[in-house]
Amino acid sequence: MIEKKTAVKRIFDSIAFRYDLLNHLLSFGMDFYWRKKALKLTTINDNSKLLDIACGTGDFAIAARKIGVNNIFGADLSKNMLELFYKKASWVSGRTLQMVAEKIPLKDGSVTNITVAFGVRNFYNIEEGFKSFYRIIAPEGEVTILEFRMPENRIFKSVYRFYFKKVIPFLGGMISGDKEAYEYLPSSVEEFDEKIDLTEMLKTAGFKNVISTPLNFGIVQVIISTK
Repeated sequence: MIEKKTAVKRIFDSIAFRYDLLNHLLSFGMDFYWRKKALKLTTINDNSKLLDIACGTGDFAIAARKIGVNNIFGADLSKNMLELFYKKASWVSGRTLQMVAEKIPLKDGSVTNITVAFGVRNFYNIEEGFKSFYRIIAPEGEVTILEFRMPENRIFKSVYRFYFKKVIPFLGGMISGDKEAYEYLPSSVEEFDEKIDLTEMLKTAGFKNVISTPLNFGIVQVIISTK
């Protein structure tokens, strides 16, 4: 588990400077839509106190800011990602934490909302991460997870797997200079989808009203749950 933590930190520190470009390019710009759609499905509003975990360069937090959320904190294991977040959004100054989801240094019940975009599969212990979520979120608070998954349609799944296994590592490696990172990211999606049931894990952690909404033929899912 510690080895995964170290590996993930190295990967994201390495690719941070090309992360946004590759996100937008490799998703054909759909990542903007996914974040916007996920936020529309939530109860987040201008009274929310939001912690964006595995925030990366801050795109999910910035999208939340655009719909009126002002009390936002970002957390990520990668220092390089957090530095880029600040360059994109100076309002986040003093509101970022370098940390892992499994050990969140905030008081019990101190936030109303938690968001995670494409980050849960990188946790080194998802069960501990969700327990940490449950501790720091206020009663009736909401967790919103945006995550990749493998589509169920057999034909589309084979095309999707080819794109993930061949095209993304090639383009990602060429542009970022770190092919290993863009081999890990696609392979982690398939392994994650086969082994992890996020809905059940959230319920086990104590969350209720867990609802999963598929997007774009099921290649992405939005999972929302409340405390």
